[in-house]
Amino acid sequence: MNERQSIPMRETLTIQMRQVFPPDTNHHGTLFGGKLMAYIDETASIAATKLARGPVVTASTDSVDFIRPIRVGDVVTIEAMVSYTGKSSMEIFLKITSENPLTRERSIAALSFLTFVALDENGKPTKIPAVIPETDEEKWLNETAIKRAEHRKVRKKESEDLANFFQKVK
Repeated sequence: MNERQSIPMRETLTIQMRQVFPPDTNHHGTLFGGKLMAYIDETASIAATKLARGPVVTASTDSVDFIRPIRVGDVVTIEAMVSYTGKSSMEIFLKITSENPLTRERSIAALSFLTFVALDENGKPTKIPAVIPETDEEKWLNETAIKRAEHRKVRKKESEDLANFFQKVK
């Protein structure tokens, strides 16, 4: 029997840092939500690729919760890690912090979960390694992932039903 390979979650850790400049902000002087979402997708993609060791695609943005505004001049740190794996899909957890580099005040600005799928050379879903949680945070993320996966399945079905409804309305 071919046993599934496993790797520690920490091996997928990806950290990106960016400073917020005026063109990155809205009329409130805070980072555009869409700009942050692009950073989130990019960082999650790198973490997913570290696990899959091949092409990946975003299957869904499961959640992006904006907690605190990110202001001009702040340094944004986006930390991503694969928190759970299925056969070809993986959940990526992201923690986004903002820091005022002058005062060193830091706070969690956003939290996010995305789902990615690994693809083979023909663009079809392919098997990926499992992740092994080691720290308490990693164990919590991994253990609570089943509930989030169930919620994703329900939400996806609802989206498919809605898409079918709109297709018929045409």
